[in-house]
Amino acid sequence: MNGLLSVVLPSYNEEEMLPKAASVLGELLGNSGIPYELVFVDDGSKDRTWEMIRQAAASDPNVHGVHFSRNFGKEAAIFAGLAAASGDCAVVMDCDLQHPPQTVIEMYELWQSGYEVIEGVKRSRGKESPMHAMAAGTFYKLMSKSAGFDMSRASDFKLMDRRAVDTLLAIPERNAFFRALSSWIGFKTTTVEFDVQEREAGESKWSTASLVKYAITNIVGYSSLPMQFVTAAGILVFIFAIVMGIETLVRFFSGHAVEGFTTVIMLLLLLGSIIMISLGVIGIYISRIYEEVKGRPRYIVSKTI
Repeated sequence: MNGLLSVVLPSYNEEEMLPKAASVLGELLGNSGIPYELVFVDDGSKDRTWEMIRQAAASDPNVHGVHFSRNFGKEAAIFAGLAAASGDCAVVMDCDLQHPPQTVIEMYELWQSGYEVIEGVKRSRGKESPMHAMAAGTFYKLMSKSAGFDMSRASDFKLMDRRAVDTLLAIPERNAFFRALSSWIGFKTTTVEFDVQEREAGESKWSTASLVKYAITNIVGYSSLPMQFVTAAGILVFIFAIVMGIETLVRFFSGHAVEGFTTVIMLLLLLGSIIMISLGVIGIYISRIYEEVKGRPRYIVSKTI
């Protein structure tokens, strides 16, 4: 079965890497005899990314482009690319080629053998700071525990059969976490290991602040674990209050009442902190409910080519 392969490439300020991505993937897939289309999604870039997509489409009829009216984020770009893809299967990969193009061939062959979802798992994470590695490890441990499957080496690099793509697109969530949902939907799944490649040009678009925001958004969107932390904190404070209450009564009836307000102040500070943190967590969930209820689209497409 030589079905059409759609390669979805979210692109944000990738004017330097986009021509090479189109050239490398086009040559690789063409030489492999795989019918393909390249779907670049310009996520409201501020540089000449869209112009590069137009030039690539002019030289290769297999290149298609989707341009957002503004920056909506990588998750929105992935779903827009999948919606625009017409292939019998679709692979999502980074435009900076840190996901090795050669692995796409291996994924495609596994799809031909009957697998419907082929997950790219990281054998190594490439160069990253110890702080970033620790933060990423913590994030994926939380996601693995809440999702019920291992996401420690998960990535957005994966190939999905048309049935899996259609199932994913039918999910009505506005703030969808592609990496988790594509595993959650099930289907016949296997994995392929890959080494994260070094970026040849440009720079990463992920700052520390954006990574923290991304982590919070996806943990809240896919898990109720933070709410359980609030409940656990409430139970611990209640137990602590009982212990302190018993101690206070013992001292009172023995005639050795606690002098001053140190204990009272400590209790007020502790309870106040727990209450404020709890309200903050609840507020995040309420804001997510508010966003979902509004029903705004995940993205707005201004141009296609």
